[in-house]
Amino acid sequence: MSRIALVTGGSRGIGAAISKALKAGGYTVAATFSSNDQKAEEFTEETGIKTYRWDVADYDACASGISKIESDLGFIDVLVNNAGITRDAPFHKMTRDQWTDVMRTNLDGVFNMTHPIWPGMRNRKFGRIINISSINGQKGQFAQTNYSAAKAGDIGFTKALAQEGARAGITVNAICPGYIATEMVMAVPEKIRDSIVAQIPVGRLGQASEIARCVMFLASDEASFITGTTLTANGGQYMV
Repeated sequence: MSRIALVTGGSRGIGAAISKALKAGGYTVAATFSSNDQKAEEFTEETGIKTYRWDVADYDACASGISKIESDLGFIDVLVNNAGITRDAPFHKMTRDQWTDVMRTNLDGVFNMTHPIWPGMRNRKFGRIINISSINGQKGQFAQTNYSAAKAGDIGFTKALAQEGARAGITVNAICPGYIATEMVMAVPEKIRDSIVAQIPVGRLGQASEIARCVMFLASDEASFITGTTLTANGGQYMV
């Protein structure tokens, strides 16, 4: 029987690449999405991966959605906390809502998704939690005080929870992607993209499939001795 993997924000961008890679690797995969029903339907038609709609910022919705997935597919063995949003603005212009929206999705959402799944993983003595943070959670970024704070929080969450899960056979790790050639990044004006690439030693944007391969390794049995780590995948743009 294949292991069950749940990917939040798993029908588009990096999340879609992760969902597809996990399915190709033999996992039974469920993907969440928050708003675009048409894109989710197209993703399911293309891949055969079931999609479920809820907002990861809502704890009760997460608990209910997880219960539905486990009823449909089985107990969740691998959780990839990938869902995230941006609400960029220089701090002196940032509104309270811009701060709160990003923190609720990008940091609270990691708690909201992990907390209902955690007891079952502890009881079964196996689990993989993989949190998708960001290069900007490591180094900070102008006009992203909210995003950088939330993504740095994801790293702290990872380090602390890894210590609690280790004896129960649960690993908790983070991945910090750099700039990846997703639909969102490719929509940025070419001049700005060129200025970003100029800061990347390997001389190019990353591919979503490269982040997916990081997830595949951390989800595997071969990675059972790796926990509490931050895997940096940014082409050398920021070295830690």
